[in-house]
Amino acid sequence: MAGTTTIERIDALKVAPDLYKVLLENNKVRVLELRIKPGRKVEMHSHPSMLVYCLSDAKNRFTFPDGRIQDIQLKNGEVRWMEPFSHTGENIGKTETHLILVEFKER
Repeated sequence: MAGTTTIERIDALKVAPDLYKVLLENNKVRVLELRIKPGRKVEMHSHPSMLVYCLSDAKNRFTFPDGRIQDIQLKNGEVRWMEPFSHTGENIGKTETHLILVEFKER
């Protein structure tokens, strides 16, 4: 996700508490489970550096603060590292997106 723009941090959990579930939180990480049904959109929010573990095949569209759009495809079992970024999200696939996000807190 190099080159994405980060705006003032908007917590994903506050924007979409019905989609994100906190599995663990301490002073170093916050582990979230994310489930997004097909066609569902998520308002602008931010993520710190994070590790993403995909529990289903997923196809999502990210729109960044600068208006740039990027379609992201993930495969069940795939792991990705992502630097901090802000975006809106939309599940443009035919199946539910199911992810585990390990967000790393700043020191």
